[in-house]
Amino acid sequence: MSVAVAEHPAGAAAPGRTVAQAVRGVVFDWAGTLVDHGSLAPVSVFVEAFRVFGVDVTTADARAPMGLPKRDHIQAMGARPGVAAAWAARRGRPFGEADVDAVYERFLPAQVAAVARYATPVPGAVETFRGLRDRGIAIGSTSGYTREIMDALVPAAAAQGIAPDSVIATGDLAESRPSPLMCLKTMVDLAVWPAAAWVKVDDTVPGIDEGRNAGFWTVGVAVTGNGVGLSLADWQALTPEEQATRRAASAAPLAAAGAHYVIDGVGDLIPVIDALSQRIAAGERP
Repeated sequence: MSVAVAEHPAGAAAPGRTVAQAVRGVVFDWAGTLVDHGSLAPVSVFVEAFRVFGVDVTTADARAPMGLPKRDHIQAMGARPGVAAAWAARRGRPFGEADVDAVYERFLPAQVAAVARYATPVPGAVETFRGLRDRGIAIGSTSGYTREIMDALVPAAAAQGIAPDSVIATGDLAESRPSPLMCLKTMVDLAVWPAAAWVKVDDTVPGIDEGRNAGFWTVGVAVTGNGVGLSLADWQALTPEEQATRRAASAAPLAAAGAHYVIDGVGDLIPVIDALSQRIAAGERP
């Protein structure tokens, strides 16, 4: 069931400004958006990477910074009060830069080894790709995963029908989320413009920030990603009332971050794309 509520109305185009007549490109996040229902792949690896150093962290600690580049994610985890206190108690010192590096060194190879097991597309993703292709819309992607992780994930996802035209990973450019550079690099690589003809789809606040900072339309994903954090089977096992509560709690920060629409998952995206094409043709911009 799609939420699909426009939280942030767009303004009119400035006189004389060239505006595309329809959506021309979509940039997707990966885990929790295209594949890996519940964004499960990173969570257990983050938890285990800290456990190696004798520090127990919760799944809530692991999920809170989701969407950031993974080294930044670890740094943000270590700054959380409970994690910082546990680290200082176990290691005898505050969590510092050298500790970020040490945890990241444990995290990276474990994530590379695990990520292909979580390459299953979320419901409707393959059909949405087909709908975008039928409309002549370019498909890009960006990720908080590094290139090493993406090199393991991309072929596994492609074998199941998820093969974007462009894949930009954290570390490919000087800055990652919430910087717009990965989105802008996608525009350059695919030679599709202007920014107002692009849509960024993501399940995290840093990913929505990335799209907004690039001047794109943005669509938040509330159910299949980090905000709910459940596998498809576990989500389906909830009662309708439980689903509604979890959906609303996940959608709220995405809307507050400025997402123009919030949907359950990318299977609900095509009607939003068509609505945005109508708004663009009418002269609206993000």
